[in-house]
Amino acid sequence: MSTHHLSRGLAVIVFLAFALAYFFSALVRAITATLSPTLTQELGLQARDLGLLAGGYFFGFSLTQLPLGRWLDRYGPRSVILAFLTVAVLGCVAFSQAESFGGLLLARVLCGVGVSACLMAPLTGYRRWFNASTQLRTNSWMLMTGSLGMVAATLPVQWLLPIWGWRAIFVAMAVCIAVSMLAIRLLVPAWHRSTPAAQAAVADDGGYGAVWRSRYFWRLTPIGFFSYGGMVAIQTLWAGPWMTQVAGWSALESATGLFAINLSMLASFWLWGWITPALARRGIHADLLIARGFPLSLFMLAALVFVGPSAGAGVAAMLAAFCVCSTFVSLAQPAVGMAFPPHLAGRALSAYNLVIFAGIFVVQWGIGLGVDLARSLGLDTVQAYQVAFGAFGICSLLSWLFFLLQRADNGN
Repeated sequence: MSTHHLSRGLAVIVFLAFALAYFFSALVRAITATLSPTLTQELGLQARDLGLLAGGYFFGFSLTQLPLGRWLDRYGPRSVILAFLTVAVLGCVAFSQAESFGGLLLARVLCGVGVSACLMAPLTGYRRWFNASTQLRTNSWMLMTGSLGMVAATLPVQWLLPIWGWRAIFVAMAVCIAVSMLAIRLLVPAWHRSTPAAQAAVADDGGYGAVWRSRYFWRLTPIGFFSYGGMVAIQTLWAGPWMTQVAGWSALESATGLFAINLSMLASFWLWGWITPALARRGIHADLLIARGFPLSLFMLAALVFVGPSAGAGVAAMLAAFCVCSTFVSLAQPAVGMAFPPHLAGRALSAYNLVIFAGIFVVQWGIGLGVDLARSLGLDTVQAYQVAFGAFGICSLLSWLFFLLQRADNGN
């Protein structure tokens, strides 16, 4: 089905406008890891509360994914993302004014709803506007932009905390998101409804039947849920508590470690953006890379759990190595999008994003529940974290084995 490709110059402008919004959405997502010591002390949060607070963002995010896919296919990225980002601005303001855990949780859910289109909107647009190799590159570079936002959520936020306080930081983020909305409104083109892809999106029933019937989609579902979701869960929350409560680092040392982890992720996605088009031209596609490369992350997680507090100064490097090796599964997202025709891209991408973010929510909260349960059974804090991370590792291993066993059923 034909698409409406943008000129190179306009494509760069569109990418930068979307990337700005995605930068701030990633900052909002990851900031709880840096703020966890402050929020725990100020509000007396337990591990399960912290996991639920961070997971609330992903819960709100997940709630919107199925209707989001329909709206993206029908109305286009620009209109949809602007409507959603309005909710993100309100969520950041609400978080800055919250006085209780319940208020913070509700605000985090609103933030999750509000930024839930920040990756799916551009990826849907890229499916129609860019060729296949450019889609692989821009997907990785959007994730790189997200990693840059996560870098900004570490040391820069830690430096601003004693000056501004966490409430003022959320007000500032609301203002920045509003600025990104203006950039999208001025720079991103409206949906071209005269293209065959647009006409097909309007003509179909707007349902997800073709997505749910895809064997390829379901083959990638467990690894997206546990492995991709788990990577983000650890990167955006549990890496911080692991460094402070298992390795014994201070809050500043933990923020420095998170900075290094997210910088490593940024470099990884930048590299993926350069090499994936060349690999695809040589016939080396996402499935093969996931099958061969992802076990490295399982090895690094096992080493992290086994070493525990003995990692000392090397704990941030081990966490970074786990996250970097896990980026192999990020290739599944554009692979799903390109497995469907352009008029279904929004629904396919949003459905898979729902899988990922449901996984993030479950793993984030699940690790917190696991830590608290292990403590209640008499284990100390270090052992409790090792048990919780080990249980996650087993789930991730099983999801990879399912991916391998389903290799024969890779058609739609």
